[in-house]
Amino acid sequence: MGDRVDPIFRPRSIAVIGASRTKGKVGYAIMRNLIVNEFQGKLFPVNPNADSVWGVKAYPSVLDVPDPVDLAIVAIPAEAALDAIEDCARKGVRGLVVITAGFREIGGVGEEREARLRALVRTHKIALVGPNCMGVINTAPDIQMDATFAPTPPLRGHISFLSQSGALGVAILDHAKDLKLGFAKFASLGNKADVSGNDLLESWENDPETKVILMYLENFGNPKNFVRIARRVTKKKPVIAVKAGRTEAGGRAAVSHTGSLGGSDVAADAAFTQTGVLRANSIEELFDCAMAFARQPLPRGKRVAIVTDAGGPAIMCTDFLIENGMEMATLSEATVASMRAWAPPEASLRNPVDLIASAGPEEYRKGVEAVLKDESVDAAIVIYVPPIVTEEVNVARAIVGAARGSKKTVLCNFLGRSEESPGFVELVTNSIPSYLFPESAARTLAAMYRHKEYLERDEGRFPAFDVDREPRRREVDWLPRRPQGRRSRARP
Repeated sequence: MGDRVDPIFRPRSIAVIGASRTKGKVGYAIMRNLIVNEFQGKLFPVNPNADSVWGVKAYPSVLDVPDPVDLAIVAIPAEAALDAIEDCARKGVRGLVVITAGFREIGGVGEEREARLRALVRTHKIALVGPNCMGVINTAPDIQMDATFAPTPPLRGHISFLSQSGALGVAILDHAKDLKLGFAKFASLGNKADVSGNDLLESWENDPETKVILMYLENFGNPKNFVRIARRVTKKKPVIAVKAGRTEAGGRAAVSHTGSLGGSDVAADAAFTQTGVLRANSIEELFDCAMAFARQPLPRGKRVAIVTDAGGPAIMCTDFLIENGMEMATLSEATVASMRAWAPPEASLRNPVDLIASAGPEEYRKGVEAVLKDESVDAAIVIYVPPIVTEEVNVARAIVGAARGSKKTVLCNFLGRSEESPGFVELVTNSIPSYLFPESAARTLAAMYRHKEYLERDEGRFPAFDVDREPRRREVDWLPRRPQGRRSRARP
């Protein structure tokens, strides 16, 4: 299936149908993003009212483009879109991204329009993302394609993200940049008239650029296929999902958004649990997990040590760890004795290791080193409540230094310090996730451990029973023919 979406993610040439010179138009933003992010292939603006767009020669129709076109981005009104797509089919275009709205999500005429679109791409074997979407991204150096109208160019990295919401996709790209998280690929699927989340899961399963897969879902197109594919993919790389429409009201909203039924939330939970997909309850949780899975090794066990300069946050962190199935590590006497040699007499050195408010970079370096060397510790959460702003970068550097070379999971909570703070930047640029609150670090570490357990879980077996099927089949065939409204005795 990966080959099927190659024209979308690995095009050598792109035609932008609806390319515009007018700021504020979608066709302007898409052209801008392709040029500014230095798309490595050929670019053909299609606009019958312009000789050039962004300094690139424009063509009245895709049929007028002299070169082959692999991918067409369609950003013109829905009424005209189908004619343009028919031109794409005649041109031999192999991939389509239809940004345009006005299809199934509006009902009536939109449903009929989308049925024609689907028939068209299937007849001509064209891979289609959309309609009603915000586009696709591939940051690979030989492609460098940002075919979206998002204002924030993505950082390059190893997370691939599929979203059923275009507007949410814009916010996600923006927030990810604040968190210094980079993408390998991104796709806003819209109405999923052709290419689905299942197709992308299969495509990204063996993609060497993709290490972590994130999903925002509103519905399952084919739940049976999802379970089959996801069970296989999660054994190779973590898959983390937010499934919207958890409530009845949310489910109804999802229908009006993309024109699809949301599906039972109980069924979604069951599908995720069976397949090892980690479910996040919010976009914030999704990114909490993404930061850790993209930057840290999985914990080898559930025993956690906390190093802190304040008791309160450590207690909250401990509660969350225990509630989420983790354990507090019992530090060895040798570890405690080694810390007693340098720690202030008021410090509590058992676990959580409370170095008290006067702790600075040197105390943090020694404390983190000590717990990471202890064989009874599988992972560490380091909490710092900055007393003065200038100190936090030095503490962050001390934590980075102490964790360097260790194969154990290390997460941080610099209490109240947002992604703009120098301590956060220092940590995440050195592959240590940092969180605003201790609960976020605890919940994320527990999710990492659940994934490790899933990877080690016995697959189980599907037993085959020797059953004489024919008599049972006759019984089943007979059942609907019983008189309605009367009870009948079982047939011998």
